[in-house]
Amino acid sequence: MNEHPVWSHVNFSQERFHALSDAVWATPETCYGEEQSVAAHIAELEHQGFHITRNVADIPTAVIGEAGNGGPIIAFLGEFDALASLSQEADATEPKPLHAGGNGHGCGHHMLGSAAMLAAVAVRDWLEATGTPGRVRYYGCPAEEGGAAKAFMIKAGAFEEVDIAITWHPGSIANVLRGSSLASCRVDFTFLGRASHAAASPHLGRSALDAVELMNVGVNYLREHIPDQARIHYAYINAGGISANVVQANAQVRYVIREPTSREMKKLLERVTKVAEGAAMMTETQMSANLVTAAAELVPNGPLCEAMQKNLEMLGPPPFTNADRDYAAAMQATMSEDDIASAYAMAGISEGERKSLVDFLVPADTPIVPLPGTTDVGDVSWVVPTVQLWGANYAIGTPFHSWQMVAQGKSAPAIKGMIHAAKVMAATGVDAILDPDLQARAKSDHTARLGKCGYVPVLPQSAKPPIAEMAGGCRQATP
Repeated sequence: MNEHPVWSHVNFSQERFHALSDAVWATPETCYGEEQSVAAHIAELEHQGFHITRNVADIPTAVIGEAGNGGPIIAFLGEFDALASLSQEADATEPKPLHAGGNGHGCGHHMLGSAAMLAAVAVRDWLEATGTPGRVRYYGCPAEEGGAAKAFMIKAGAFEEVDIAITWHPGSIANVLRGSSLASCRVDFTFLGRASHAAASPHLGRSALDAVELMNVGVNYLREHIPDQARIHYAYINAGGISANVVQANAQVRYVIREPTSREMKKLLERVTKVAEGAAMMTETQMSANLVTAAAELVPNGPLCEAMQKNLEMLGPPPFTNADRDYAAAMQATMSEDDIASAYAMAGISEGERKSLVDFLVPADTPIVPLPGTTDVGDVSWVVPTVQLWGANYAIGTPFHSWQMVAQGKSAPAIKGMIHAAKVMAATGVDAILDPDLQARAKSDHTARLGKCGYVPVLPQSAKPPIAEMAGGCRQATP
């Protein structure tokens, strides 16, 4: 195997970032509430001697660390938010919460930020060792799970000088993400009615809860008449209270609307809003809609994908052992055949011989499979040429947002896959610094993909990070 010159620097620092990953796993915090997690990341940036910018975009849990001088700026994007109600004991092969109703890292973001910072530190060390001009930035980005913090960081100008952005996401099959994702928005619909005694004077009441339920029925009928790739989800934020003998005067429902493009997503939002207006008319209530967050679809970058694929092939798959494979097989036994098939389908390949961990690489000519979810990395990709790696950290078939993913988060395979991802990202960053032609081709490809309109944010210019709004529906402290 050929050795990239930056990999020795990854090896030198990997134990510190293994510790950082484990520390964030142990303090799972959600959606703009990541105080302990960002503190751990800031402490490591301070230890590494990075220049630190706190409170980015007026978000207390967003941070940027920078090192180096002159040359291009390479950004490594990290995250550290967890998910509510996914508390789980490490390595357990059955659901076993550490804290009833607590949070858990069911999407691997404890490793995502740690590996991204490890890559940034390794490139910084390589720059210093070689005397090469260039700068690296680590972006500690909160609230990816529904909060779209990167979109607000873009609005604040946090990415204006960046030449190339590099990131990754933990998964079970290592490959380069070459497709797009779904654009999405999160909207709160609030209905205001009139309270009354439900038995003595029901005719005087105007039920906000009835309005929410009628809206949901209307949207369910709408589903037949939307594009196949569109997605609409909803959750009650306020069902009007627990007193059934009172006509509910207030109710609120949160909708998530997804489409392959921001343009189409805006159109679908208009249709959903019309349904809400109709529900308000039927119930003689007042309706207001608040666009809480929005995230654009990913813009892939051909030259950067090629560069990352080259480094992935040079490195090969993670160095998993038989013990790692046995551990993963025990976890895989808790999953369904559909879970395992879905993992291969997301990578665009067929299963073949049953494996618990990857010992292969996805070929570069594999058909492109669009990401079936949403990420606020999409917004970054509209303003900076961006490339993203899927990592190999979990037993093949591990469902995202599941207790199985939390359980594996501190395991040997997970950490080996994390270091593996850091090496691929760091090597891609060094290549971009050393190769002005790669930078130029990446920027040319980026410009061509943006089209005439370029980046048109869904969020209005006046929008603020929804820290308070998301606290009720996303943030949840672990005891």
